[in-house]
Amino acid sequence: MKIALTGATGHFGSIVAETLLKSVAAGNLVVSVRNPEKADNLSARGVEVRHGDFDQPETLDTAFAGVDRLLIVSADGDNDTRIRQHKAAVDAAVHAGVGFIVYTSVGHADSSPLFLAPVHRATEEFIRESGIPYSFLRNNWYLENEVGSIQAVQAGAPWLTSAGDGKVGWATRRDYAEAAAAVLTGDGHENTVYELSGTPATQAELAAVVGELLGKEVPVQQVDDAAYADTMAKAGVPEAALPIVVAIQQAIREGALDITSSDFAKLLQRPLTPLSEGVKDLLGK
Repeated sequence: MKIALTGATGHFGSIVAETLLKSVAAGNLVVSVRNPEKADNLSARGVEVRHGDFDQPETLDTAFAGVDRLLIVSADGDNDTRIRQHKAAVDAAVHAGVGFIVYTSVGHADSSPLFLAPVHRATEEFIRESGIPYSFLRNNWYLENEVGSIQAVQAGAPWLTSAGDGKVGWATRRDYAEAAAAVLTGDGHENTVYELSGTPATQAELAAVVGELLGKEVPVQQVDDAAYADTMAKAGVPEAALPIVVAIQQAIREGALDITSSDFAKLLQRPLTPLSEGVKDLLGK
């Protein structure tokens, strides 16, 4: 059985590849990457590295050829670009005769107010319409997304947020990646939707975890969206990214990531990594 994944040189995909290599022979693993030279470490271990670029659909037909199971890791970019790229990937999977697609979606993709959700709604629909059996991994939020806030607190700043008491189902990127590997290698996952969320927690609760590890009280500064954007700009966030970081705060405030589900632990067959352990790693402790 050939298993392929896109984005294998990225933060998430590289962990999936590493996890798969613990149980899958390297010769049965294919990685589709835009820059094959960046996957030299995988090639050296016997993984088949193929050129596959979401912006060059003709390369995807070749990249996915002979593949039984495919992980499509959602691309980066604006919503319109991502939707176009994901459609190209799904079309190529159809052309190549792929037997099963696993896709990294977002929590409650079909109803979420999160600004990223339209990409995932559209992609899930493309996959359903393709007729290929699928599994949608509706990932909540990577704990690693908070590394900027955690480092700021480490440097003496307060925990800044405009998310109010909104909760997030944070989990480590490794936990999400290992769940993806479990679906790719397991049985009985055809036409499934998994809501992958850690135990929902507020910004203040996460800040308290950080404070406990640092041995100090971390003040939480609640501001409005305009003040949050202004502070982020002064901290060096590019102007073009400011609407995105503010939209994330707004979505959290509105409950978009407050999702309770037992799917995660079921896939992993173990408890999730505690937030304290994840934060400890991010602090370098």
